[in-house]
Amino acid sequence: MKILMFGRGVIATVHGWALHQAGHDVEFYVRPGRAATYGDAVDLELLDLRRRPWGQRVVERWPVRYRETLPPDHDFDLIVLSVQHYRLPEAAAFLAPRIGKATVLVFGNLWAEPSDAVGALPADRVAWGFPQAGGGFGEDGVLRGGLLPQAVFGTFGTPPTERERAVREVFRTAGFRIREKPDFRGWLWVHFAMNAGLHAQGLRRGSLARLAGATGDLREALLTGRELLPLVEARGVDLRRQRGGVLGLRAPTCVTAPALSWLTAHVAPVRTNFVAYADPDAQEPREICRDTLAEARRLGVPVPRLEAAEPSFERT
Repeated sequence: MKILMFGRGVIATVHGWALHQAGHDVEFYVRPGRAATYGDAVDLELLDLRRRPWGQRVVERWPVRYRETLPPDHDFDLIVLSVQHYRLPEAAAFLAPRIGKATVLVFGNLWAEPSDAVGALPADRVAWGFPQAGGGFGEDGVLRGGLLPQAVFGTFGTPPTERERAVREVFRTAGFRIREKPDFRGWLWVHFAMNAGLHAQGLRRGSLARLAGATGDLREALLTGRELLPLVEARGVDLRRQRGGVLGLRAPTCVTAPALSWLTAHVAPVRTNFVAYADPDAQEPREICRDTLAEARRLGVPVPRLEAAEPSFERT
């Protein structure tokens, strides 16, 4: 399959590499002028857990291909759209007249109504998923990250269409186990609320990376996430359909906080996902917290812990 990764962020790069390894034809769309800046290869240091429980260490220089234009008559079969949630409407508007015959996989965080977030993209050409990978580019340009053995896909109460099944098969052939979420809107919003709890505490401490192994801070992050569950309910999500997702927030923090502290300190893929967020000036964590707090105020849902963290992410 011919696949276009939209942008060259961490998620696009890691999954682009995995899909390329499975024999798919992968290119990256980047903004005009970026190809020369990025260079013709990406240096990777990955822990790949798709086929071995203990993972396989990957250290390689991966040659990549870029394009800085996207005509409407392109021949890509799949466009993987993995951008920050607040950039999704802009990216969708760009792609709408350039979709060609491709399916667009929206692959990342979401807090808006899905149909609103993708705007003019035709609904029958969109598939929805969530990556199970993380990492970051170091100052030396090396992408260090981890790739978990599964990928999450979902629908909004209906069975997957033929296009959606084809996207799942692409990832399955690349060695990913597929996790299906029939109430994907609810699952995404619970996940977003959990992220808001973690990032709120991370920003109070300087960055999410500082929470790795810090039991007290992780306890506060979990309690912040717990207080956001009524907000998710107020948005129309039936939390009974999200039992697995909310269990970690509802369980006693005397159990969950030490467990998460140990995982972030000792389990490489989990630790990688935390330490990747080491930039104290990163925009995405702030936008996640701002958007969550704005929605709580709009709906009149009290979120005292998130409000207490507001000085760490408010606009100045």
